[in-house]
Amino acid sequence: MAKRDDAIAEKIKNLLERQLLAVLATQGDGQPCTSLMAFAFTEDLQSFLFATSISTRKYKNIKGESRVALLVDDRSNNGEDFQNASALTILGEACEVGLEKRDYYCGLYVKRHPSLESFLAAESTVLFKMDVQKYLLVSKFENVVEYQIKEEKAVAAE
Repeated sequence: MAKRDDAIAEKIKNLLERQLLAVLATQGDGQPCTSLMAFAFTEDLQSFLFATSISTRKYKNIKGESRVALLVDDRSNNGEDFQNASALTILGEACEVGLEKRDYYCGLYVKRHPSLESFLAAESTVLFKMDVQKYLLVSKFENVVEYQIKEEKAVAAE
């Protein structure tokens, strides 16, 4: 990673560490749908984890279309947000965590959200892993930086 990329990755990681919830965007039947979700992420920023019941619309949507987006922000809901808030869009593909990696990923998720341990352990709950393709970090209202996880480089968006 280049030096500039290290700085962008650090900004992303700092924002993610301060927030426990994200907005998940899925699509089903030609209609987008959003949901507020607890999330966890891997240290290398390549994967996100979130859990849902198999009876939810988001579960059905992800099974039909694996491309998803997450939005994490640090707004305080006042006028200063236009200059001070940051918003991070994470784009990628989600799939159910398989049995061979379930203990590892459940451990990461529960470490971040201990109060959700029983929810995660329920038979009707599925843990999804999102493989990140890229990040879009917006700060100071107009400053947009794209961080591509696969190519490991940051570029200023137009």
